[in-house]
Amino acid sequence: MSTVDMWTFSTTTTGLDLTGYKVEARDGSIGKIDEATYDAGGSFIVVDTGPWIFGKKVMLPAGVIDSVDPDTETVFVSQEKEEIKNAPEYDEDMRNDTAFRDDLGTYYGSRRASRDEIV
Repeated sequence: MSTVDMWTFSTTTTGLDLTGYKVEARDGSIGKIDEATYDAGGSFIVVDTGPWIFGKKVMLPAGVIDSVDPDTETVFVSQEKEEIKNAPEYDEDMRNDTAFRDDLGTYYGSRRASRDEIV
């Protein structure tokens, strides 16, 4: 998956406002969506992790979302909790910074690529 694809939803979100949805990593809950953007080629979610990582927020590119269940208001992501915890730290002032987005896209893209090689 290219870093451009990393910022595009791979699942249908048309008509959905993901704000407030729960987020499930491959190995458990990571929090709730505080914000979701739907910009072509630049979509992401910001997740409030609550007590899981001391109340920090994390930014996840739309490409890590595997599926959305509107009935349970849950978003499922392809990452494990530890991978999300070790991602480049979210800084609201940097969210639109090209270098930050490149780093984040590369981080998650390399995780997905290495997992795809194992399967």
